[in-house]
Amino acid sequence: MAYVLGVDVGTTRTTAAVCRLDGARDAEIALVVPSLLQLTDAGTFTVGERGAPGWTASGFARRVGDAVPFALGPEMCPAEELTALLIMWAVGEVVAREGEQPRHLAVSHPAGWGPYRRGQLYAALRAVGLHDVTLVPEPLAAAENHAVRSRVVPDASLAVFSLGSHAFSASVVRRAQKRTFELVNHVDGVDHHTGADFDDLLLGLVRGRLGKDGHVSSAECEAAKRAFGPSGPSVVVSGVEIARDEFVEEIRPSVDHLVGTFVRALGTVQPDAVLLVGGGCRMPVIGDALSSSVDCRVLAEAAPEHSVAKGLAVAARLVLMGPEAEPAPLDTSVLVHTREASLRFPVGEVPNPEDDEFSAPPPRPPVDVSPLELPPRRVKRVASVLKPVGRRSSSRSRDDDEDGR
Repeated sequence: MAYVLGVDVGTTRTTAAVCRLDGARDAEIALVVPSLLQLTDAGTFTVGERGAPGWTASGFARRVGDAVPFALGPEMCPAEELTALLIMWAVGEVVAREGEQPRHLAVSHPAGWGPYRRGQLYAALRAVGLHDVTLVPEPLAAAENHAVRSRVVPDASLAVFSLGSHAFSASVVRRAQKRTFELVNHVDGVDHHTGADFDDLLLGLVRGRLGKDGHVSSAECEAAKRAFGPSGPSVVVSGVEIARDEFVEEIRPSVDHLVGTFVRALGTVQPDAVLLVGGGCRMPVIGDALSSSVDCRVLAEAAPEHSVAKGLAVAARLVLMGPEAEPAPLDTSVLVHTREASLRFPVGEVPNPEDDEFSAPPPRPPVDVSPLELPPRRVKRVASVLKPVGRRSSSRSRDDDEDGR
């Protein structure tokens, strides 16, 4: 069955979603894999497995265009090259499952990227054989995913609160008359706590109880953090019980800082809804704090870390097919982050948008200053020996780790 593909490379997880061209407009998660590339002694790259120090790269997607490459063993690898290799591998895995190539590929990037960084990523993707690609800012992808499920009228504004393992951003997007989304405002957090920092705060609470000889892993704390919920009064980590209220009190200053920055990013805009994006938004305290600070709905999917990837697939479908007749209402719902059960509500239908920004990339200029141009010989060699290693999951798996927005 013909399909399009969206790939979101986060600092922690890379997520791929597919959207069928002759089926529903909603997208489905096809792949989730750790955003890790390891160079082996044999000179090959493996995906999703952390190796010896100095031989594994992570967090490279946010450093595209950086003049400082990653040192992996004897190799010096620019961030855009590593990002393109991981995307190429993800596409290959989906192709192996689907039995055919996607008709179009959409890839996410931070909203703050300018033409240089986008051009570097385009060049790297072409170097590994991916030519039919559209780059989409992350908040616009999240808005497209939301628009599949809920009616968004022209001139309506949506705010996007994105909190991943290692990044925070606040954005405002608006739907124009042509059913396109455009970016109104965007702020990248610099000195804000993110998902990994909250893991460390929980780890500190546990170590304070265990003493200096106690041992607790970050992975345990991450899983315990996600176990906190409105009905979960406490969690047990390494035999230590931590009350939900105790954890909330510990992270309250950090949450207030995040929400304060988000409210300032809104300025005078009164959004119709706030979209929660990223695995860090699984913590109910985030939604509760936002609900008390904004006068609109605060919405999140069951897995907010997948919102961008699914929106990318929707955007890729729009590139090929454009807007169509209004679909029938989807049988789904979104939860306002509050303990009020009465504030659960069904999501209505929505016309499918068309976004001029989701067009093919512009032609490369005659003079392109590109100090990090990929060496074609080495890229082809690396691409030919890229092997899948490590855990991989589909939409039916239990891998719910945060994506690194």
